Amino acid sequence: MTVHEQTRPASLAVKVPQVTALFWVIKVLTTGMGETASDFLARTIDPPIAVAGAAAALAVALAVQLRADRYRTGVYWIAVVMVSIFGTMAADVLHVALGIPYAISVLFFAFALLVVLVVWYRTERTLSIHTVTRGRPELFYWATVLITFALGTAVGDLTAATLGWGYLVSGLVFTAAIGVPALLFGAGRLNAIAAFWAAYVITRPLGASFADWMGVPVSRGGLGWGTGPVTAGWALVIVVLVVVLATVPEKRALPRFDRR
Repeated sequence: MTVHEQTRPASLAVKVPQVTALFWVIKVLTTGMGETASDFLARTIDPPIAVAGAAAALAVALAVQLRADRYRTGVYWIAVVMVSIFGTMAADVLHVALGIPYAISVLFFAFALLVVLVVWYRTERTLSIHTVTRGRPELFYWATVLITFALGTAVGDLTAATLGWGYLVSGLVFTAAIGVPALLFGAGRLNAIAAFWAAYVITRPLGASFADWMGVPVSRGGLGWGTGPVTAGWALVIVVLVVVLATVPEKRALPRFDRR
């Protein structure tokens, strides 16, 4: 955070982090941890109770984030983790509980994302995350983030299960795919904000595919480490990196995809 940003009035303070290499690493880790945490909770306790508990925890995390006067590293990333867990459950409810095919879920969440982005842009005239301050811009931001997690979950399940690619192949495909927005941005074929949000959506199936590959049984094409241990391991890494992020000044390490 710059000196200028530190002296801004609270109402104008940006509520999201700078987009650095560490931002993307933590974001991918939260997606994987949210995927396996959701599966672990759904198998450990009664699913309706798990969903209700996750929804309550998300509400608390977002309330704390929305009340913060400016970007707070720990508060922000706790909210992202809870969005990841609940977003996974939201996508799974449509498929497991309601029997809706993943392909339909993908279309539904993609349409929902489009609607939110269009309304956000028509209201604020920008989708740059560096205009996300307290109030309406922040509400649009978190609505978008929640839908991207649900969309990414459905996309990852579609490729791994419906298309039969499996978790490892899906993870490798999404690893390659996340480089496409950067390449298009560098070539001047995609604007900065579109490149950022495209990469942001892809982080979800990317992290979730590798986490699932580690956690699911060998009979399902995974390593069989278990969703509980994988969740704990990824959570530990997230905590360490968030502590680093909170104590070390953020430095620009990647192109700023989030600018106009």
